[in-house]
Amino acid sequence: MGSGSFNHPTKEKHMKKFLEFALIWYSQQMAIPFWVIGHVHLSINTYKDVHEIIASMGLNLLVAIGFIMDYRKNKNK
Repeated sequence: MGSGSFNHPTKEKHMKKFLEFALIWYSQQMAIPFWVIGHVHLSINTYKDVHEIIASMGLNLLVAIGFIMDYRKNKNK
């Protein structure tokens, strides 16, 4: 493999750090809108579409994962 290969350890490390940052940023930006709008939506609407349920659960799961990652990263500061 050449030096320009994607499998270079520092590139993989940078990509992992970027994805971690992006997920934490996403969770911080979307936590309140998802949970506030989700609770209002749940109180006035019944979920009839399985795709709507799966999408809602998936988005809230991403927020929860980002929250846990951020907590673990900052708990000793």
